[in-house]
Amino acid sequence: MLEGILAGVTTALTLQNLIMVVAGCLIGTLIGMLPGLGPMSIIAIMIPVAIKIGDPSAALILLAGVYYGAIFGGSTSSILINAPGVAGTVATSFDGYPMARQGKAGKALTIAAIGSFAGGTVGAVLLMGFAPALASVALLFHSAEYFALMVVGLSAIAAFAGSGQVAKALMMTVLGVMLATVGESAQFNAPRFTMGIQDLQSGISFITLAMALFALPEALYLVLNPARSNTGKDGEGGEIKDLRITREEAKKITPVIGRQSIQGFLIGVMPGAGATIASFLGYAVERNIAKGEDQKEFGKGSIKGLAAPETANNAACTGSFVPLLTLGIPGSGTTAILLGALIALNVTPGPRLMVDNPSIFWAVIISMYIGNVVLLILNLPLIPYIAKLLQIPRNYLIPFILFFTMMGSYIGQNNATELLLLTGMGLVATIMRFAGFPLAPMLIGFILGQLLEDNFARAMSLTDGVSFMWERPMTLILLILAVVLIFLPSFRQQLAMWRRRGVAEGD
Repeated sequence: MLEGILAGVTTALTLQNLIMVVAGCLIGTLIGMLPGLGPMSIIAIMIPVAIKIGDPSAALILLAGVYYGAIFGGSTSSILINAPGVAGTVATSFDGYPMARQGKAGKALTIAAIGSFAGGTVGAVLLMGFAPALASVALLFHSAEYFALMVVGLSAIAAFAGSGQVAKALMMTVLGVMLATVGESAQFNAPRFTMGIQDLQSGISFITLAMALFALPEALYLVLNPARSNTGKDGEGGEIKDLRITREEAKKITPVIGRQSIQGFLIGVMPGAGATIASFLGYAVERNIAKGEDQKEFGKGSIKGLAAPETANNAACTGSFVPLLTLGIPGSGTTAILLGALIALNVTPGPRLMVDNPSIFWAVIISMYIGNVVLLILNLPLIPYIAKLLQIPRNYLIPFILFFTMMGSYIGQNNATELLLLTGMGLVATIMRFAGFPLAPMLIGFILGQLLEDNFARAMSLTDGVSFMWERPMTLILLILAVVLIFLPSFRQQLAMWRRRGVAEGD
């Protein structure tokens, strides 16, 4: 192992590979800032460039830098214009955008940068030390465990609902799961709920739905409510200030970053989980363990609510390289494209990679340390300038949001039907927003719905029924955790009522 690490350090610190790290991080960050253009698209485009490089270690370092650079930079559009084009940064907008509306855009971007750096760095340390052992743990997860994990994700839906909105959140979650069933499933070849529209056979695009739920309603809100303009009293506009984090704020987010670095990495290790689920679960966990006023701040500009998903998604990006490099199993859609790139470069990922090509294996891991430092150096000095995006006059900002919203939606599937879906669902989402329905649970239900259905069907076919729910210990533990998460908010409210009643009786 020590010999492999030394070989990796030697390979990663060559001038060519250092240039690849910087180039990958820069390209990924810039692409991540544009809503709708996620890491999958840019990595697919850059595969021919990587093959042209010839050196497998340099090519993989470049593509890996693009991957975690895009997730690192993806927080920018989520925080500033509420347009999370990358699935892994959807949860970032829940508290990042409210902070920007309060005149704390600079501070929000700083917290996102620090959380991303910490999550990626801790993930790289864990990847270096525990990759072989974690690969064997990942093999313990089968369809039954993934189904239970999706149930845990959906059961944490109360974390995304305000007080008194749990019923509305559950309704929106069910609606999201219903939308996930549109098109052909992995189990059946026949199209479902497509209404005869051929373009819907492949299902509804995540990018289209994310834009329809967040970016388009925000643009319409800016039109319908002039009080939300840049000169509004919410503090959006004027001088960009509060770039630094105070000592008290640092004390608040430090334990959050520590917990989510580990949790996000472990979720990323599981094939099929990825940064999206890690960010949602990270947000849910931190909200559920928060107490009193801290919990009420979630969804309104909580620094904990911002630090949790940003740390978790970057740690999960690093963790997803464990099954890719050690087992040859892609941990997410993006790593599936990276797997194709590896094969095109005549590198076979799997248990023998660490033995047969130690310089490639360890060079990628070492480059992640360097890449996280590069990302921090690239992003922190630019925060005051990036945050000035909010100073753009409203009559210029609205067309800017609409342009990138429609461009991102169209590029996702390359057909005009997506624009019709975007417009229709965006109008419905705007009405629901006026009616006080939380939109985040709908997107969570959509993302987890298809994974839930596919893994449930596979688990049933393997066990010839639903007996897998209690016959597999890990599945049973996860399902019990899901039940706890469902009833935990009600229990905490009841406990608070008992305490208040006890105090009143004591008086």
